[in-house]
Amino acid sequence: MKEKVKIGIIILAAGSSSRLGYPKQIVEFRGKSLLQHSIEVAESLKFDSKILVLGAKAKEIEKKIDCRNFKIVYNQNWKEGMGTSIGKGTSEALKLEDDLDHILILLSDQPFITSEKIQELIRIQLSTNKPATFSEYLGNVGVPAIFSRSLFSDLKGLKGDQGAKKLLRNKSFEFRTVQFEKGIFDVDTAADVTLLKQMEEE
Repeated sequence: MKEKVKIGIIILAAGSSSRLGYPKQIVEFRGKSLLQHSIEVAESLKFDSKILVLGAKAKEIEKKIDCRNFKIVYNQNWKEGMGTSIGKGTSEALKLEDDLDHILILLSDQPFITSEKIQELIRIQLSTNKPATFSEYLGNVGVPAIFSRSLFSDLKGLKGDQGAKKLLRNKSFEFRTVQFEKGIFDVDTAADVTLLKQMEEE
């Protein structure tokens, strides 16, 4: 029996931000970029492997962040969609630590993610022994989310713009959720950036 549960984390930051026109990963909020915030939240917790997936404008983004103890992985197929980044990240996480029990997936543009919310996801996942635990906002489920080893092959097999929500199409798929109301806010457009700046003092 294993003495310690091993958990890896993957930050997805490979998208092109086509609607915004420049990398949303480096949009500033409360004195740091959105991606840097995600990195620092993850760094405040103990993970057994840490993967950062970059793609579009990778070199530009890399110059403007401190990746700390994350291994940067380049998804050359980022144009095909998020599924390719999840698959690439999962494969690379297992190369770093092949006996991971769970993998947590985090985005680079959720400004209100906290270490407490990630800890809650992990706690629910470990206490219920379900295949996955998703965040829930406004009745929808999404990321951040954590997946057990039984789903690693499914994650590696995602294609195109399929996110991990594809798993939910299986009616027998069991999962738990954690409420994360502010998780609904991400940054896709100039209007989102303007609204984000207005929320800086909240």
